[in-house]
Amino acid sequence: MTLKKRKLKRLSSDRVVAGVCSGLAEWLNWDVTLVRFIYVLLSIFSAGLPGLLVYFVLWAVMTKD
Repeated sequence: MTLKKRKLKRLSSDRVVAGVCSGLAEWLNWDVTLVRFIYVLLSIFSAGLPGLLVYFVLWAVMTKD
């Protein structure tokens, strides 16, 4: 059995802002709606600023598809 190495990348085909959540969803093999919902909930409960900071860091670090 071979393991496929998956790369974390932003997807331009299924993006709302920068494609970070869709890239995370593909990497985790989850539904993109679930990832976006979890991200919004975490951002709300953390007062927003940490969520924005994490999003911008991921946007800068992740390569574009």
